[in-house]
Amino acid sequence: MTGAQALIESLKREHVEHMFGYAGATICAAVDALANAPEIGYTLVRTEQNAGHMASGYYRVTGKVGVCMVTSGPGATNLITGIATAYMDSIPMVAITGQVPSKLLGRDIFQEVDITGAVAPFSKHSYLVKNANDIPRVVKAAFHIASTGRPGPVLIDLPSDVQEQELDGPFEYPETISIRGYKPSVRGNDLQIRKVVSAIAAAKQPVICGGGGVFLAGARRELRELAERTNIPVVTTMMGLSLLPTSHPLNMGMIGAHGNVCANKALAKADLLIMVGCRAADRAILSPTEIQRRMPTIHIDVDPAEIGKNMRTAIPLVGDVKVILKQILLMDPQRQPHQWLGTLQQMRREELSRTFPHKDGYVFPGLVLRKLGARLRPDAAVCVDVGQNQIWACKHLPLNGLRFLTSGGLGTMGYSLPCAVGVKVAQPGRQTIVICGDGSFQMSFNELAAVQAGHMDIKIVLFQNDYLGLVRQIQCTPAYPAGPFGVALDGSPDFAAIAAAYGIPSRVVDDEAVLDEAIDEMLRSESSYLLICKVDPQASTND
Repeated sequence: MTGAQALIESLKREHVEHMFGYAGATICAAVDALANAPEIGYTLVRTEQNAGHMASGYYRVTGKVGVCMVTSGPGATNLITGIATAYMDSIPMVAITGQVPSKLLGRDIFQEVDITGAVAPFSKHSYLVKNANDIPRVVKAAFHIASTGRPGPVLIDLPSDVQEQELDGPFEYPETISIRGYKPSVRGNDLQIRKVVSAIAAAKQPVICGGGGVFLAGARRELRELAERTNIPVVTTMMGLSLLPTSHPLNMGMIGAHGNVCANKALAKADLLIMVGCRAADRAILSPTEIQRRMPTIHIDVDPAEIGKNMRTAIPLVGDVKVILKQILLMDPQRQPHQWLGTLQQMRREELSRTFPHKDGYVFPGLVLRKLGARLRPDAAVCVDVGQNQIWACKHLPLNGLRFLTSGGLGTMGYSLPCAVGVKVAQPGRQTIVICGDGSFQMSFNELAAVQAGHMDIKIVLFQNDYLGLVRQIQCTPAYPAGPFGVALDGSPDFAAIAAAYGIPSRVVDDEAVLDEAIDEMLRSESSYLLICKVDPQASTND
């Protein structure tokens, strides 16, 4: 058995069912072995970065580690953004890269880069394999590291000669793996758990802030049970959106600079902050020092490095979020109801029923999203890009059972369409929606080829305002006296013609009176569909 065959056999032992990649000379041996393994599906991406985003979308709806494989040199460097995106959003991923022959490493030969060194700051670990006999152990360790503790990407770099090398003996895959110095905490400290229960009982106006770590731990049910049992209002970070349905009486929305007014008011008036599976990052909490001055905080996270990094914590709890929430629930936390919840709920109702601004010749994104959300299936996956489209979706898209997927940590434009491909590969029958702007769409619309090759049904809502809208919005503030510069999307293509070139129907909407009809037409379509919504360039996420 060769190293390449050992790699593919190892992936089969890890129950890998699909991979995303782009072949090249230094990974051809592994691709050849993959061709003889029909158990593992394969999607050819159109640029390597998107292999990482597809693997991300695949994981986020299946809970299975995403796998991508590309060649050396520019193939590996193009994948870097996909790896960094996964790292910032704690997505477990195994990225496999081809490498030049091991005896030529360090000579700067054709398509050689030190990819293990390049990804070191934003990967959980990386391996440069120099002996084919090590491949089973390395693959086992890579999947273990990627999927345990705080999840994240692990890179395996395979020189072409190692892929072709014959193993010394029969293939043996390790049953278990033990890595010295790597023992992530799971169960929370019992004394700290009791402190949490006492703090909840004493608080008059507590608030729970849920983040992406709740999804990663599979702890949505436990978080909801804690909130409902104690009548504590819930706010979320961007990565925590859809933890609770928008219509849930305890859901106050997203906090932060681009968040909902009600959520930010709840955070401002709270006397206890319970952070669950989230970072106190700048987009969510603008002034950590002010929060810690006004109230004690409880921080529950699997990564000890996150606790206290951005904000001092009164009661830290390190461990698996699902396990810790179960420990808290077993102690039956109780608290007296407080009138402030009713005040917040009234504010939230007014916010969700607000009237949007209108301008002839355009549609306002908030109205589009409100109408779209009311029509989506409860289990739909909505893949949202970065920019104004992301903020509008966070604030105005009803999420009553939907799964909201976006790049919240790195903020990678072009994420939404390849993420949706990953979702569709994993769950072909799941309703899958892409929300993007004309800037982000132009970063990845080449993946429409992968959509068509896979006969996928993906609905794309494109907000076209002919600008990099969020950057333009920032440039229009007094801090930048020169005003908007370098943000006009001059030379953009006819998006309907682009869709038609890929055999995808489309429609342009610039009149709110026909929005209902247009959205229904898109959702009824049996194929992928592009709905192009003309948006006023002056429209702001603050409107």
